[in-house]
Amino acid sequence: HIVIVGGGFAGLYAAKTLARTQARITLVDKRNFHLFQPLLYQVATGNVAPGDVASSLRSVLSRYKNVRVLLGEMTDLVPEEHEILLTDGELEYDTLIVAAGVWPHYFGHDEWLELTIPLKTVEDALGMRRQILSAFEAAEKETDPVRRRAWMTFVVVGGGSAGVELSGALAELAHDTLRDDFRTIDPTAAQILLLEAADRLLPNFPPQLSAKAKNALIRLGVTVRTRSLVTGIAENQLSIGLGDAAEQIQARTILWTAGVRAAPLAQVLSDRTGVTLDRLGRVVVEPDLTLPGHPEIFVLGDLASYAHGLQGPLPAVAPVAIQQGQYAARLIRARLEGSSLPQFRYRNRGMLAVIGLNQAVAHLGRFKFAGFVAWLLWVFVHIAYLIEFDNKVLVMFRWIWNYVTRKRGARLITDL
Repeated sequence: HIVIVGGGFAGLYAAKTLARTQARITLVDKRNFHLFQPLLYQVATGNVAPGDVASSLRSVLSRYKNVRVLLGEMTDLVPEEHEILLTDGELEYDTLIVAAGVWPHYFGHDEWLELTIPLKTVEDALGMRRQILSAFEAAEKETDPVRRRAWMTFVVVGGGSAGVELSGALAELAHDTLRDDFRTIDPTAAQILLLEAADRLLPNFPPQLSAKAKNALIRLGVTVRTRSLVTGIAENQLSIGLGDAAEQIQARTILWTAGVRAAPLAQVLSDRTGVTLDRLGRVVVEPDLTLPGHPEIFVLGDLASYAHGLQGPLPAVAPVAIQQGQYAARLIRARLEGSSLPQFRYRNRGMLAVIGLNQAVAHLGRFKFAGFVAWLLWVFVHIAYLIEFDNKVLVMFRWIWNYVTRKRGARLITDL
């Protein structure tokens, strides 16, 4: 009996690969769907609907008769009994795969969670969409120019891929989609600030691509500030440090993409097995993705800290999770057949980040390029990685429509 905790990229790909064995497989997730997180920012800016980037786990796995899906949340582990505890029961396992993901990281300032909007769940994306669109609506009614300016100031904290992509989409929303929709305000006058504490955007990309991304964002109307560390957040106000100086920014909308930390389940694993956690709370795994002294327990995806033979841990991105899920499944299958596999090796097929329409950056091995070709590659890679065929068709149709009309159809202001 193989129990998989988490239906993200790592858990889902492990389940689909293991489904070809004769083992009994149970996938447990507190949500009944797999979420394609790389496109959440497009939900937040009204480009696609939530259902376009989410797939029912039962539907995806329905054709695999040895796979059972349970709606539940793991709360504890009893390794001696080969048992996990759920909020409403328990499950015994022969092999356990934990791929519970990560949470937003506020670097010791968890109180900022109440004053910002992260981007990790469907609810986050819908809340962000509601806040962004409501800010324009409030500015339309505001008569005081100072308060109106605050409503039309949008701050994105974090210059990684998520922050760059969100900033570009937000700029296109203001400058193209909403341009003719208001009578009192000019949406193109919205100020979009992208703040990054490091000395350049996209730190994982080569410097020349970081520079191209910055220039593309500036052309879209985004104000990019590097070496800008957030030092304080209060209601409608953000403080940043610029070297020895400090600055206060009045903004009603603060969007947080600055970092991630391990889900609380990592601490449970550490308490029950003695495994080491890294500085972000992720589980330090063995070369075969198992826990020291517990070859029957795998930790995968964003929850795992894997640095064997590398200069640092692998990043928390979808390709890493997918390859780890597939590797763990192949290793389990090899064990069932009485053999084994070499240690896990990540095959880096490249990195992509989109800035806006016809603008992206790509780093594929020795090749570095930007512009339309990179954007076209980004489009087809993301369509390919969407789980269900229906999602592929819907997202492609919406992107084609947006490309032709510059309009975004999912601009509803709704409660969660």
